[in-house]
Amino acid sequence: QEDLVESGGGLVQAGGSLRLSCAVSPRTFIMHAMGWFRQVPGKEREFAAAISYTGDIPHYADSVKGRFTISRDNAKRMVFLQMDSLKPEDTGVYYCAGTGRRVLPSPHLKDYEYWGQGTQVTVSS
Repeated sequence: QEDLVESGGGLVQAGGSLRLSCAVSPRTFIMHAMGWFRQVPGKEREFAAAISYTGDIPHYADSVKGRFTISRDNAKRMVFLQMDSLKPEDTGVYYCAGTGRRVLPSPHLKDYEYWGQGTQVTVSS
């Protein structure tokens, strides 16, 4: 059983919306800060959004600011990424990440020790 499981990816036209979900396994120690990263073939995994443990401190990459919204429901052990006004350059595999070591959001891959398998998002022009 995976520690983090993403869902909600798919194919959407430019300008459309998708909502990604990330479920934290019940057997996993509670996650503190959590984030979403994305990757396209041939490129490094890049930061999209992250959120504090309490859910009141989000952090976004400049490329998604104003279009994406990250949120979480700790009681349900879920993290969400609402993606609006999608662009073709948002295409990629989106990964959920979590850490038990820090409560504040981080844009750095090295700060997360738990990762999901990813969900594909494709935005057509």
